[in-house]
Amino acid sequence: MPTVMFTQHLRDVAPAAPMTSGATTVRAALDDVFAAFPRLRGYILDDQGALRHHVAVFVDGELLPRGDRLERSVAAESEIHVMKALSGGAPHHTQRRTVQ
Repeated sequence: MPTVMFTQHLRDVAPAAPMTSGATTVRAALDDVFAAFPRLRGYILDDQGALRHHVAVFVDGELLPRGDRLERSVAAESEIHVMKALSGGAPHHTQRRTVQ
């Protein structure tokens, strides 16, 4: 059965431990998780049921491309990793400056 895992950044609304699903697509596997964690749906999917732009999904280590990626088939031994994109970097005051 496919295993679905979420990054630490989603742990307030997602399961802390990996969950297994009897699903055969990424979407169906996520729906199984959403049934147990309904608040998670809004963090992962938009109001049209599409994956939010800031969410990345990997199946067996491969980043799924934009488009109908949720309809991708998964095998019984597949691992699905869901993560939110993080942004940021060094604060402006720590950037290297040239002194003349």
